[in-house]
Amino acid sequence: MINRIRYGELDWKLIGAFLALSLIGIMTIYSSQHNSSDAYRQTFFLRQMVWLLIAFGSFLAVLHLPQRFFDGGAYVMYVVAVILLVAVLMVGHTRLGATRWFDFGPISFAPADLGKLAILLTLSRFFAYTRLPVTSKRRLALSAVLVIVPMMLVLKQPDLGTSLIFPVILIALWFWSGLSPWYLLLILSPFVSMIAAYYWLSWAIYLVGLMIFLAVLRPGIVLAIFIMLLNLGFGMVTPFIWEKLEGYQQNRILTFLNPGHDPRGAGYQIIQSKIAIGSGGVLGKGYLQGSQARLDFLPERHTDFIFSVLGEEFGFVGGMVVIGLFTFAFFRCLRIAVRCRSRFASYVVIGATAVIFFQFVVNIGMVIGFMPVTGLPLPFVSYGGTALLVSWVFVGMIVASEYHWF
Repeated sequence: MINRIRYGELDWKLIGAFLALSLIGIMTIYSSQHNSSDAYRQTFFLRQMVWLLIAFGSFLAVLHLPQRFFDGGAYVMYVVAVILLVAVLMVGHTRLGATRWFDFGPISFAPADLGKLAILLTLSRFFAYTRLPVTSKRRLALSAVLVIVPMMLVLKQPDLGTSLIFPVILIALWFWSGLSPWYLLLILSPFVSMIAAYYWLSWAIYLVGLMIFLAVLRPGIVLAIFIMLLNLGFGMVTPFIWEKLEGYQQNRILTFLNPGHDPRGAGYQIIQSKIAIGSGGVLGKGYLQGSQARLDFLPERHTDFIFSVLGEEFGFVGGMVVIGLFTFAFFRCLRIAVRCRSRFASYVVIGATAVIFFQFVVNIGMVIGFMPVTGLPLPFVSYGGTALLVSWVFVGMIVASEYHWF
């Protein structure tokens, strides 16, 4: 059954914020490529406009669909997403060493984006209807397995940035379903140990801090010993994992720690990004006047580093406008999640918000040098049709959750 919508009752403040970000994205995409010597690149903004129309149409379609369409079809979508992720590894199109896309003439489709939607709906259904206790090991294990399968397939492409989104959804829903933040810290501690073990001193300090934390928390002697052994084990395998990383992945981490170690190679993007943002000053150089983009100094300026173009042309003020729109939208999303009377709808809202928030934080942190380069685009703003489509489907589910999903 198709739901009837009174469009005047929708949260147009939230919709307007995301629509403004999408339009800013199109405007900035045009600016980033209008001087390109490649005629195809000059049409990127037109392609993004078409995708925005498709995405907004999908948003409207989601509003008319009942909750049971997503609720009942969650596991089917999960299976389809896994099949497509396997298929893309076998017959997908390879670009820059990564096999992530199906190409259908002028249109490319990234199944990893569908995977984000599938994981969100599947975990939301699982947590909404399971009768297992919040701290049940079976509940934690089953939900983790649901995430690990598509995550490993996306890592195989390889696409580290997108693969990180899957555990972010899981952690957000674990927390929203009532799992204690302290329990979450214990679950995540082995992965922190792996990172800290990159340098022996930081690992030693971390392990001492963990022992103090366990002494204060008092989870029980058996569990405390198990957590310590797990952290020691994960830390000890760090050198082996480092050796398994691709060369470009190692370079990204090294560049994050010291951008100047390879200024003409792995560190080039971050250095040029900082120059672009810094040169924008308070008010920017003006629209279409960014020298980093115009002179082709800034790579991937229409996708991962689009915020750098915006910062150069519109300065601190322009950057804060974009950050302000995101912040306003996140506030309204959380407000909707709290007000939902349907558990499934509430999980969907918090999971979708977590995905957009994570990509926003990582992308902004990446372009200003606070985080390693992971290849995550800025939601709604960066060039990319499938990503824009999925983002607007997320918005549709968030708005529908407030309007009629309860």
